[in-house]
Amino acid sequence: MKIERLDINGVWLGQSPILADDRGQFREWFKARDFSEATGRKFDVQQSNISSSKKGVLRGIHYSIAPGGQGKWVTCVVGSIWDVVVDIRPSSPTYKKWVGMQLSEGDGKSIFISEGLGHAFISLEENSVISYLLTNAYSPSEEFEINPLDPELAIGWPKSLTLIMSAKDLSAPSLHARYLEGKLPS
Repeated sequence: MKIERLDINGVWLGQSPILADDRGQFREWFKARDFSEATGRKFDVQQSNISSSKKGVLRGIHYSIAPGGQGKWVTCVVGSIWDVVVDIRPSSPTYKKWVGMQLSEGDGKSIFISEGLGHAFISLEENSVISYLLTNAYSPSEEFEINPLDPELAIGWPKSLTLIMSAKDLSAPSLHARYLEGKLPS
């Protein structure tokens, strides 16, 4: 597995080979040793999640302010998504910067999102399925959202899709409002 740092500190792209033949395919989508060697940190899985989304579903921007934060290893196992990571750490030199990339079932890519970063994605196909490995369990009182359409962030969401969002994400505060509330990672 190859793991490379992206333009925001704490965001890493994993690329694993896919072995395919006439029976199907096989992929090692996470290896703790490779992850640790590339990032210099240990990844202790505390929770695993799977979500499926219809085409056009936009989820996020979600993040945790739990003690220790919540890192995520994300991969698309069915369909494809456009995945976005946003630096929402006010003290970071890349504060308000975002990176986006397509993750698809057959591309061998995964993305690691460090604690303190925001995460969102849009499903590009019907019934895209995403798998997450998490470094910390879900804690409802410490989980927050930022509106993914916040003009200050100006995320370049695909224009060809009709967006489907939860009421919670659609009415989520802006990044600036979360800053004023003191609800951003330190």
